[in-house]
Amino acid sequence: MSETAIAVKNLDVRFGKAHVIRDVAFSVESGENYGIVGESGSGKSTILRVLSGLNPDWTGHVEVMGKPHPRGREKGFFRSVQMVFQDPYASLHPRMTIDAILAEPLAIHGIGEENTRIEAALKDVGLDGGFRFRYPHQLSGGQRQRVAIARALILEPKILLLDEPTSALDVSIQAEVLNLLQEIKHQRNLTMILVSHNLAVVGHLCSRIAVMKDGIIVEEASVSQLRSGAARESYTRELIAASRRAHGIAATA
Repeated sequence: MSETAIAVKNLDVRFGKAHVIRDVAFSVESGENYGIVGESGSGKSTILRVLSGLNPDWTGHVEVMGKPHPRGREKGFFRSVQMVFQDPYASLHPRMTIDAILAEPLAIHGIGEENTRIEAALKDVGLDGGFRFRYPHQLSGGQRQRVAIARALILEPKILLLDEPTSALDVSIQAEVLNLLQEIKHQRNLTMILVSHNLAVVGHLCSRIAVMKDGIIVEEASVSQLRSGAARESYTRELIAASRRAHGIAATA
């Protein structure tokens, strides 16, 4: 019987007068790939920031790996839950080498065998040791995102949160990164939550999808249900149609 990796109930987030998350509830099983899809501003990235501990200003109930988590998280939490951000150009320090970027989380958490772990992390994302002493500006967008994934994986987390991990990349590179994430997920039995506005991306990786609009989850369905046209809500059907027009393969990829 599978265990619940993440459980969210009655989640509300306000930024001043803006009510950006409204009574959201969902759960993700251990080892599952769960997608959250919606238009820009729907609140999907805010949910990831709550789960990752980056946004402490929320109300509701959040459980991670069976334990309730308060707004402030203990340091050990961040070894188990890691996040990959949307823009690899912004998420990597431009004045640090790739070696220093990957060494930093190891130093923060007091983890030894730095050289071995860095080399293994780069190998896991398809980069050789020659990348260690380069700077981010010397890498392509796809290579930078691979480094960002390696940085998240180097602490051997159990949960990986992915905030639009391919949207800043060229279309030709997106599939490579998605296939890499799928391979890593199976190798490590990770639990993943993927946020995207692109149904093709979510459908490529995820088995279940939550559809968000204006801070509310309006529908939750399996990918197979969406592919078969069994969406319940008109908004979901509109998203599918728009994604098909934009990407050609979106809801059936």
